[in-house]
Amino acid sequence: MLLSQLILPDGNRAVAARDGGPAHLVPGAASTRDLALAAIAAGRGLVAEIAARGPGAAVDLDAALAEGRMLLPLDHPDAAHLHLTGTGLTHLGSAATRDAMHQGADPETLTDSMKMFRMGLEGGKPAAGQVGAQPEWFYKGNGHAAVAPGAALASPGFALDAGEEPEIAGLYLIGTDGQPFRLGFALGNEFSDHVTERGNYLWLAHSKLRPASFGPEMLLGDLPAHVEGNSRLHRDGAVIWERPFLSGEANMSHSLANLEHHHFKYGLFRQPGDVHVHFFGTATLSFADGITTRAGDVFEIACDAFGLPLRNPLTLQPDDAAPVAVAAL
Repeated sequence: MLLSQLILPDGNRAVAARDGGPAHLVPGAASTRDLALAAIAAGRGLVAEIAARGPGAAVDLDAALAEGRMLLPLDHPDAAHLHLTGTGLTHLGSAATRDAMHQGADPETLTDSMKMFRMGLEGGKPAAGQVGAQPEWFYKGNGHAAVAPGAALASPGFALDAGEEPEIAGLYLIGTDGQPFRLGFALGNEFSDHVTERGNYLWLAHSKLRPASFGPEMLLGDLPAHVEGNSRLHRDGAVIWERPFLSGEANMSHSLANLEHHHFKYGLFRQPGDVHVHFFGTATLSFADGITTRAGDVFEIACDAFGLPLRNPLTLQPDDAAPVAVAAL
């Protein structure tokens, strides 16, 4: 089943679900978060909660997307309580891509990227009940950096690059007792600045402080072991770059359970009512193929299992070289 949020033509928010057929509104639900809280309170899953409410009116998601009315599939009324985070070097092809960006060290010596990747290969999929190797982790921002499907990804003026990262994101809600609940999975564009990262791997944290998008729909239930989609870059109406991307545990060096543990082990990330969007990593980048993006380019990330494709145009903010002045009180 796929779940999404949208603005109806009358301006009201709504939640829509579909399961192999047309989409229908979920009665009594204005947000995925409220729907999930109701499911938690009733002691049942999202699919059961949706089934208990019965199908509402039919809704045209393609029209909503074309008209700019699709919202993120999960959000929070207070943007500061939505956390965008992610893990890197989690996919079987990711180490080669990352290592190529950080060349220049002694070829006989493993880079830190390769060391981290090897840790994942050797200990990223522990047995049930065991804790595995700690992955690379990064922070992207809060809900103010979360961009709706179809909306523009804005690269700041000081950025050196503006590149897509096609990924699967896990979408979570923290229950009233601090229990993390995974609601589902969505296509994600973990938009990053790869030139800044390449300059010095310690600038990875800076390179990740960029907007990101996910959706338009959220896949409920388990993530397929093998996910194969396509990442495309459109320019002036033509596709100038395209590659398949792989995800799912069959293509990863870490299990989802291990990645989730190493995120939610921090009490900071188990605050009741908070929403988390956690990107699981990728091995496919147009930047790795020498592509430099431009304003007006459109990123597209698509996989049939996740419903509608995720598309976002690129905009470049003005380059203001003046330092940010802090006022003293």
